[in-house]
Amino acid sequence: MSRFWKIALIVIAVIIVAVVGFRLLHKPAGPASAQTAGKGKDGKDETPPVPVTVVPVVKQNVPVYLTALGTVQALNTVTVNPQVGGQLLSLDFTEGQPVKKGQVLAQIDPRTYQAAYDQALAKQHQDQALLDTAKSNLLRNQDLIAKGYISKQDMDTLRNTAAQYQAAVAADAANIRDSQVQLAYTKVISPIDGLAGIRGVDPGNVVTTSTAIVTLTQLQPINVMFTLPEQNLDMVRGAASQAGAVLQVTALDRTDAHPIASGGVLKVIDNQIDATTGTFRLKSEFPNAKNELWPGQFVNVQLLVNTVDGGLVIPAQAVQRGPDGDYVYQVQADHTVKMQPVVVAGEVGDSHVMIGSGLKAGEQVVTEGQFRLKPGSKVNALKPGEVPPAPTAEQLDKAKKNSMGGGRRH
Repeated sequence: MSRFWKIALIVIAVIIVAVVGFRLLHKPAGPASAQTAGKGKDGKDETPPVPVTVVPVVKQNVPVYLTALGTVQALNTVTVNPQVGGQLLSLDFTEGQPVKKGQVLAQIDPRTYQAAYDQALAKQHQDQALLDTAKSNLLRNQDLIAKGYISKQDMDTLRNTAAQYQAAVAADAANIRDSQVQLAYTKVISPIDGLAGIRGVDPGNVVTTSTAIVTLTQLQPINVMFTLPEQNLDMVRGAASQAGAVLQVTALDRTDAHPIASGGVLKVIDNQIDATTGTFRLKSEFPNAKNELWPGQFVNVQLLVNTVDGGLVIPAQAVQRGPDGDYVYQVQADHTVKMQPVVVAGEVGDSHVMIGSGLKAGEQVVTEGQFRLKPGSKVNALKPGEVPPAPTAEQLDKAKKNSMGGGRRH
């Protein structure tokens, strides 16, 4: 390489080094400027506080529920069958309407049974006449036996004849009662108060004792059957065994949106656990005064097993999930927030939770605006539904100057 090109390369290198040095000495505001952005002349943080919604931790009595899927079951279900056969003359009920205990539901042709009753009554009158004759003969021969005009064998015959007819009269009385019962069965009577279903036979047909006339269901009161996991057995039995304890049961619709029926009580805890499902059955009873529950209906069941006195309650949306567990943003006295670990003890209704540890009554937690926070963030605490005031002209101007100052070169 010639000497000229060597000198040219050295000159170019010197020029490049000079340019780089000049840019380094006159570079834009760096980390120091970023660190001081948002701070005033005295170094204090002038970042506007983050508006968030906060609520206090409240102390209240918290009910503890066990929930399950239940099936409504009629207290009594009776399929009405006639107890005698014959032609069905009439049906004396309206399908789908209530019936009372003792009400006549159907009438079967009674003529055959009336005739049998009359025959039994006539047979009793016949045997009663024979008994009267035998008694009279026995009475007339009482004096003759002492005088020797009649043998002892004849007296025994008269006495036995009177006893025989007396037994026949007693048998006739039993036949009369049986005939009366059969005749009474021609009127089919409702055995319970209930609701009539769809009739199973029409008038004019010949019915037998296997013919189903109608099915009656008792709706007031009514049962709800449900199952719970076996791990809840000790809790339920312990709550039910307390002196005077009556466990309250509420029936909800399938979406848990609202109660269908309240005022239910737990009646029976089954005496065994189903080994195939690991559950045990329970029976509850509801007054069902307005027929809110219907046999065969599926409902969600809430069983109240305990009430925690003075539980700490916050809205569910205040609880955040982190890598180390649940936490909340707690507002401190200097209007900054910190991440406070908590332990959730259970749900309270659809929108709140009970805190087992980590908080105290009266402390403020953030329920809305957590995504804009980090530990130490300054906040503008607002009540639920409250809207932060619009910024003033002075605040807007200060924010504008801060943003312009942050990008200024030195």
